[in-house]
Amino acid sequence: MSTFDYIISRLDGIYSPAEARELAFWVLEETTGLSRAAISACKGTQNISNIEIILSRLQKKEPIQYIFGHTLWFGLDLLVTKDTLIPRPETAELVELVLNTIPSGDAGVSPAKKISVLDIGTGSGAIALALKSRRPDWQVTGLDISPAALAVAEQNARRNKLDVRFLQADIFSLNLKRSTLNVITSNPPYICESEKSSMESNVLDYEPSSALFVSDDDPLLFYRRIASFKAQYLFFEINSRFGAEVAQLMRDYGYSGVQIHNDIYGKQRMVSGRIEV
Repeated sequence: MSTFDYIISRLDGIYSPAEARELAFWVLEETTGLSRAAISACKGTQNISNIEIILSRLQKKEPIQYIFGHTLWFGLDLLVTKDTLIPRPETAELVELVLNTIPSGDAGVSPAKKISVLDIGTGSGAIALALKSRRPDWQVTGLDISPAALAVAEQNARRNKLDVRFLQADIFSLNLKRSTLNVITSNPPYICESEKSSMESNVLDYEPSSALFVSDDDPLLFYRRIASFKAQYLFFEINSRFGAEVAQLMRDYGYSGVQIHNDIYGKQRMVSGRIEV
């Protein structure tokens, strides 16, 4: 039995066949340095000294990104730890929405002034770094309350050679001047505590709950505070249950052209709007 088939056999019944196959490729790519084409063509076995440790962790549904400590996302190689969320495809769609909304790099400011972007709840720095990678002329800052997450974000900036500033702050005690903000992006905690029962253990048991969950009593807590900063452009990732509510909240704070955007799965996942200046 090849190592590839052995990995799949050990994950059988824990993951779907497609997931097990994907994980087998991922493990072999990480541990051998071989490409997928080379792995597919190889009929023999690879000597992987720590394979049983890796498989044991996968059998417990630990995300493979945490096992290997990094992930490829939006063309970036990002470190991830249990202090940071694993960046997801839906969040890449938020980045694309920002880039497509402001394609020329002009957010209504003079050509002599660089566009300033603030990513709130930056975590690993994924959104901030992705934007900077595509718009090197923008001044991008990532903000988070977690020093541990910010330490990862700073490593990711160095790892990907991107000049992004990261700051530690609590948005509920933060005083921002509207004139300094051209663009705000945020993927804040938006999963209600009551939704935990329907979630997979690979998320519940490993990813930071403070970055995921919000009280059922006030699920729009973070959106309300962030909208109050009144950036020229505001882009949110949202809980699909609350698209209309987030859109109305933004209108209440003076945003126009508010739109709800579906993700690749057809779920309401982003809301955008702007304030005319």
